[in-house]
Amino acid sequence: MPSFLPGLELSRRFYTEAVRPLLHEALPGLPHSAARLGSGSEVLGYDTARSADHEWGPRLQLFLRPEDAEPHGPRLTDLLSHRLPKTFLGHPTHFARTGDDPGTDIRVMAGTDGPVHHRVDITDSATWFTDRLGFDPAQGVTTADWLATSTQRLAEVTTGAVFHDGLGRLAPARTALRWYPHEIWLYVLACQWKRISQEEAFVGRCGEVGDELGSAIVAARLIRDLMRLSLLMDRRYPPYSKWLGTAFTATPLGAALTPTLTAALAAPDWHTREHHLEHAYETVATHHNDLALTAPVDPTTRPYHSRPFQVLHAERFTTALRARITDPALRSLPDTGAIDQWVDSTDALSDVQNRKKPGPETI
Repeated sequence: MPSFLPGLELSRRFYTEAVRPLLHEALPGLPHSAARLGSGSEVLGYDTARSADHEWGPRLQLFLRPEDAEPHGPRLTDLLSHRLPKTFLGHPTHFARTGDDPGTDIRVMAGTDGPVHHRVDITDSATWFTDRLGFDPAQGVTTADWLATSTQRLAEVTTGAVFHDGLGRLAPARTALRWYPHEIWLYVLACQWKRISQEEAFVGRCGEVGDELGSAIVAARLIRDLMRLSLLMDRRYPPYSKWLGTAFTATPLGAALTPTLTAALAAPDWHTREHHLEHAYETVATHHNDLALTAPVDPTTRPYHSRPFQVLHAERFTTALRARITDPALRSLPDTGAIDQWVDSTDALSDVQNRKKPGPETI
């Protein structure tokens, strides 16, 4: 295997040097766009040599106009199967099933003597976005669309790379999805603070009854919520768990807080754990005030009512953020937030066909 080349660069060169010449030869002047979007660590820019063991390699999406995709898609797929080089920059262009799970179509680069099963996915943009998100952003993005779409999916369609946008449809769609509209952002932030408020006292309460394991588990949940909150405050879609720490530590707030959060996770007792969390709460709360999204909120921790636990009372930030929301539909919603603030099932978050959207009576 050749030395590691980041997947986005590999895909860019694959399109420019291998796919585009064949496309121009077969159908000169055919309007199209080309990109590497969707699932895959390389789309987020987090791939390493380890990523090559599945679903990584010379691959991309080729977008055609709807009226061209049906008549020309199968022909182009077959053409590329027979005319693409069997290797590109030392990487096989054939993707074979791994055989690990017959119920899935996970593939890995492999040599072949016959036509290549390539990963140039030919489609039209409306179909592709609807398959990934459950809606086509070219038709507008509703509040229900925003709240029913996981941040991982939103990250997958707004990062990656567009190599050519001859159709002029990818850039507007990605721009429309780049970040939440302002009041939806306020609502999502408010709900994230609410999650923290609901458990911040449990670190001490579990420890007080001798349940250090339970205290540590609660602390880990709070730390994950603080990391996601920090990314949301920085206008970055939090990725799923595998890359959450990587994304968090790449931000200024994440770099500053990583030692503190690491110490909280490693703490041997709840008093030490709580001490490190206090610092983390106050740092994130101060950052909230720096954003000037609301009137200033006192960022210092304080006792949890009459109990001997030090907390932020994070619901104060929920209240402050909600006070800035003017949309009656958003104001009427409960503090459950976007889908991945109240659902933690990978299958539920990734299956856009069976995803439950808020009904028209609430959105």
